[in-house]
Amino acid sequence: MTFPAETTRKIAVFRALQLGDMLCAVPAFRALRAAYPDAEIVLLGLPWAKSFTERFHAYLDGFIHFPGYPGLPEQPFEQVAWQQFVNQMRNEGFDLILQMQGNGTIVNKMLRDLDTGTVAGFHSEGNEGNPAWFVRYPDGISEIHRHLRLMEHLGIPATNDKLEFPIAEDETISLFNKVPALARAHYVCVHPGSRGAWRQWPPSYFACLADQCAGMGYQVVVTGTAAEEPITSEVIRFMDYPAVDLTGQTGLGEIAQLIQGADLLISNCTGVSHIAAAVETPSIVISMDSEPERWGPINKQLHKTIDWTQHADFQLVLSEMETLLEEQYQGARP
Repeated sequence: MTFPAETTRKIAVFRALQLGDMLCAVPAFRALRAAYPDAEIVLLGLPWAKSFTERFHAYLDGFIHFPGYPGLPEQPFEQVAWQQFVNQMRNEGFDLILQMQGNGTIVNKMLRDLDTGTVAGFHSEGNEGNPAWFVRYPDGISEIHRHLRLMEHLGIPATNDKLEFPIAEDETISLFNKVPALARAHYVCVHPGSRGAWRQWPPSYFACLADQCAGMGYQVVVTGTAAEEPITSEVIRFMDYPAVDLTGQTGLGEIAQLIQGADLLISNCTGVSHIAAAVETPSIVISMDSEPERWGPINKQLHKTIDWTQHADFQLVLSEMETLLEEQYQGARP
């Protein structure tokens, strides 16, 4: 390995992004832990990701809140918070900082300026580093494979590219206490929200697919965060069949259990689509960002990703959904 396990005892991973981005890096985290079984591995991330670190404690030992930096859009920059972060990083004594955020345009210099530990990871033209430590940020491939390519470059073998999402027993119990009937039902999850309105498929289209599933005998469950209530309520209003509305009523582990028990997930290309890939629930994923090869699930048989920017054809989506249900559950319809 580029960085021997004997001398690499404390590793920071910089990835201050949202749920879907984090889940796509899990296979790389798994490979990292296998290569450094005794090292302390700490995530530098957004505030919400502390719970992610706890859920994936098999791979990540700790969490440090990254407070933001000029030019990074995820959160506002505050000079006082930044200086506190710098001081903490220098006191931690990291041997290695892995830049797994992006192409390095802003963050490579930022991490080097922390002056704590060797920085390695992705780079692009204009922010190159030691070629043994950095790999050019690859385009046109899955986000999962992008991070595994970095591991490979650093001499860290990948175990596999499978996603995962641990669900605690109390999360399962909590979900089915809220909706006991779902423990025995055949149901389809419809998740119409997404971060950014430009990434959201029209609610009326979600409603049409949901009605088609309901007409086939499936219970329809509509999900979303409390902030997405205007979108989920619009889907339900457009539907002819009744739906179970769980908007704002499920924590992250509960939504994962809900998806795991579902016969199908219908969603935009967002965090829940990666949960479906992790728990191996078939899914219809609508890609509105022109990057289906990057964010779409790898298993093309179990998951159908439609690039709406190239194929804005509702009948195509409907046909893919019907074919998927036929292939996966032929002879096992409710």
